[in-house]
Amino acid sequence: MPGIFDTKIEFLKGVGPQRAALINKELNIFTYGELIQHYPFRYEDRSTFFKINQLKPDLENAQVIAKVRRVEIIGMGGKRRLVAEVADETGVMEMTWFKGIQWVQKKLPVGAVYVFFGKPAQFGRKWSIAHPEMEPLSQSREQHNSFQPVYSTTEKLRARFLDSRGISKIQEQLLQVCYPHIRETLSASILTRFNLIGKAEALRQIHFPTDPKLLNAAQKRLKFEEFFFLQLRLLKMKVNRTAKSPGQVLPNTDLLNDFYANHIPFELTNAQKRVIREAYRDMKSGKQMNRLIQGDVGSGKTMVAFICMLIAISSGAQACLMAPTEILAIQHYEGLKEYADLMGLKIDLLTGSSKTKARREIHETLLSGELKILIGTHALLEDVVQFKNLGLAIVDEQHRFGVAQRAKLWAKNKEYIPHVLVMTATPIPRTLAMTLYGDLDVSVIDELPAGRKPIQTVHRYDKDRLLVFSFIKKEVLKGRQVYIVYPLIDESETLDLKNLMDGFESISRAFPEFPISIVYGSMKPEAKDFEMQRFVKGETKIMVATTVIEVGVNVPNASVMIIENAERFGLSQLHQLRGRVGRGAEQSYCVLMSKYELSKDSRVRLDTMVRTNDGFEIADVDLKLRGPGDMMGTQQSGITDLLIADLSKDAPLLTLARDAAELTLSEDPGLEKPENQPILIQIKNQKKHAVNWSRIS
Repeated sequence: MPGIFDTKIEFLKGVGPQRAALINKELNIFTYGELIQHYPFRYEDRSTFFKINQLKPDLENAQVIAKVRRVEIIGMGGKRRLVAEVADETGVMEMTWFKGIQWVQKKLPVGAVYVFFGKPAQFGRKWSIAHPEMEPLSQSREQHNSFQPVYSTTEKLRARFLDSRGISKIQEQLLQVCYPHIRETLSASILTRFNLIGKAEALRQIHFPTDPKLLNAAQKRLKFEEFFFLQLRLLKMKVNRTAKSPGQVLPNTDLLNDFYANHIPFELTNAQKRVIREAYRDMKSGKQMNRLIQGDVGSGKTMVAFICMLIAISSGAQACLMAPTEILAIQHYEGLKEYADLMGLKIDLLTGSSKTKARREIHETLLSGELKILIGTHALLEDVVQFKNLGLAIVDEQHRFGVAQRAKLWAKNKEYIPHVLVMTATPIPRTLAMTLYGDLDVSVIDELPAGRKPIQTVHRYDKDRLLVFSFIKKEVLKGRQVYIVYPLIDESETLDLKNLMDGFESISRAFPEFPISIVYGSMKPEAKDFEMQRFVKGETKIMVATTVIEVGVNVPNASVMIIENAERFGLSQLHQLRGRVGRGAEQSYCVLMSKYELSKDSRVRLDTMVRTNDGFEIADVDLKLRGPGDMMGTQQSGITDLLIADLSKDAPLLTLARDAAELTLSEDPGLEKPENQPILIQIKNQKKHAVNWSRIS
């Protein structure tokens, strides 16, 4: 049965069909429930009034009480404007309107006293405010609310007098109608334990705060609720999955012990050991593992993946690793084959370019169980790829694969869903990981292998180019190799290529004695591979490339990364590119080249890169600069599409909400207790609506 919050906004007093159609189109708001959750994005303190002679040019906004002395329309056609001369006991000023002239003129009888609010500007000796907000002094006194909400609006809405003030008036009507129907959505124990105010009071205070303390309480309550229902949904998914998905028990560690005793090429870091222990605990538990491994470029995720494969194979199962690109799949295959050969394990590679004969052999040896490890791209998902017993599926860079694609991989074992390890080299801030991957257990490899020296990063301007060239020469003469990367300008491949070719020419002129490789996206794959291989073998000393090398080649001897036009790259991309060097024992360097004039955000990005090598710190800055949706790509935006909470600013509240959701489900998994009824009702109503579980229904 539809409730009052499903009512269409056109039925609200002061809206009507025409305004409703405009609000639908401009703000994507259709119902009372959606409108009441169109929250103000800031508040203005209207407790201060200025006399006209107290106005100053640096005031952001000012509020004056003045009497209307004269109103006239000046100019003709499109140049027309309405000017009202107003005065108080200290002076005279003008209020000006360029739009809605007739409507404003009717509202401004000479002799009336109004409160005007807006940005003051000075022309000669006279003060003026363009398009001020205004209301009769008598009404303003009645409302006596000095803390005014500011709502986001649009030019088209403003033209129909739905500026922030207009929206506020509609919200006032709405609150009167809806207030008695706002029900509590959290349990009494959560409200008490986390010191939260009630839902109805929170909605009243968020729109019409009576003082700053109550506004803070309202914001805390609504943000907490938004996070709570989001985390509850993810945790319920996790509980359901573990209940419905018993995992294959993989307890045997014979191969792992053999590898560790006789073949391991280097000592594992404590972080790697901790993550292997966490994975092993899952794999022998009888519950299906679903674990995200986060680790910076070069932190040793691949070794952790291989050791987990050994546990699966020791226990009679097979393992696969799926990578998002062919170049990455080949790199994983070549890296893991070295270890698999030491252990006498059959390993193979399946990609879109695998030949028919090779495919046939892969299919046969997979089904017989002889093939223990299969590495590949999404070619692994084809129906024809059938395992004898897939026990462990590893997915590299999960955010590049859709949910449906991953589900196909899970279906490769008819008896048990395989254990799942998801690896990412894109450090994700904890708040975002909890929100995007809240149904996974998260492990973090937070230290680099011994002997790795932190990469030294510097920022240089175009004027320093000769110094940078002499530095490159010095490093190459020491026997090192150098990457020089140019940005991709999405609008035009011709421009990209011109940029790259100009760069290639100037590098060739600067270093005629050094052989140079060039690699870019639209090259034929075989030409690209040929150039990359020359660099890998050390035949060329400098690699001039676009961002195709962001993921891909691993050249321990490359110790210098020059990034041209670094201001054009996002933070995570800069960090990924920097991770291409620093893979050997030598000191490595990253040089960020940019023009001198930089936007504020670009400067923050470059300063962050120079200051820290910590991928998680970089990801936190990135989250603040770009917001969660942009960081993770559009496919994740539904999850991060929050109405009031902000992942980059409200991390402590997210943690509290997560704790509350975990506690609620541990004490009452089915939400059957009477005190949890409000939560259960909210969840049921929510299923009819959007992803966002805090929405009113």
